[in-house]
Amino acid sequence: MNLIGEHTDYNDGFVLPFAIDRRTLVAAGPRDDAVLRLASTFDDSDTLYLEVGLGDLDGIRELDESPLDWAAYPVGVAWALGRSDADLAAVPGLDLMFDSNVPVGAGLSSSAAIEGATALALVDLWRLELDRRALAGVGRLAENDYVGAPTGIMDQMAAMLGRRDAAVFLDCRSLEAEVVPLGFAEAGLAVVVIDTGVTHAHATGGYGERRASCEKAPRLMGVPALRDLTVDDLNRAEDKLSNETFRRLRHVVTENQRVLDAVAALRAHDHVALGALLDASHRSMRDDFEISTPELDLAVEIARENGALGARMTGGGFGGSAIALVPVDDVSRVQVAVDGGFAEHGFGQPEVFTVAASDGATRDA
Repeated sequence: MNLIGEHTDYNDGFVLPFAIDRRTLVAAGPRDDAVLRLASTFDDSDTLYLEVGLGDLDGIRELDESPLDWAAYPVGVAWALGRSDADLAAVPGLDLMFDSNVPVGAGLSSSAAIEGATALALVDLWRLELDRRALAGVGRLAENDYVGAPTGIMDQMAAMLGRRDAAVFLDCRSLEAEVVPLGFAEAGLAVVVIDTGVTHAHATGGYGERRASCEKAPRLMGVPALRDLTVDDLNRAEDKLSNETFRRLRHVVTENQRVLDAVAALRAHDHVALGALLDASHRSMRDDFEISTPELDLAVEIARENGALGARMTGGGFGGSAIALVPVDDVSRVQVAVDGGFAEHGFGQPEVFTVAASDGATRDA
């Protein structure tokens, strides 16, 4: 889950995610042939198993009616490993069975959870020598070039580098990462997730349009990436860009600064300042990047009115979840208020739960 720093990762910027205590598990074992056989507890299709030959990973993706669906993520990881460190003609096939309690389409990186679990299993069973940063890159390659979702590397890095009770302060240009203690438990605070139930699809629609704007803006400003601009450049940018492109740029530039300020607030144990930054982040995503929804805006508003220090939507946008930094004593109050508010507005029943910062991907047995 991303505490703050939205749509900054693919702009070479800064992010502050943490791995949550929701998990995707994969049971994996070698086969005597060159076939990947995949199944999951969350696949409600009529086909119990999907079988893909290791030599046909490109072919199955290019079918007019590809059967992959969710399996595109683990198959994409195998394909990406073949592009980096694995000779797919020399490794055994695998049986892979997936189970997960990470909500899908909720902005909580369910795809990166699948990729991280798969990458760790395949590297282990295929005896490859790749560190965790490299595995995050494998997951990103799978999602970008195999699945076709133009995401950055933040989700995969959080899944691979996450630590208990800490966030990962990540420079998405250099991939330098620093573990930053959160101190929420000691301060009597909880992170509340409000899953609106409005699903999104990263591979299509508005996400790709926003990314295109973020690629155009630095070209017009004469810099390699939006990372290379600061808030001092905003006046100049407003004079050079169309209104829409400028607002997209302004979100990314100011969000980068908010990440830096959030790290400083955490180091100073100033959770009130952190909450104000969460609020500002949501306003920027709502007004400048225009990726919020009425459900997300309502969730943020209700959380703030019922004790949250700050709240924001999280994830790619156009649905998914909001998060709120809430005193532990006010968690139930927020939950009741959100349930009632959504019902009053005719929205579907949200799922409200708390998460804690946890360790990233690991081998359990």
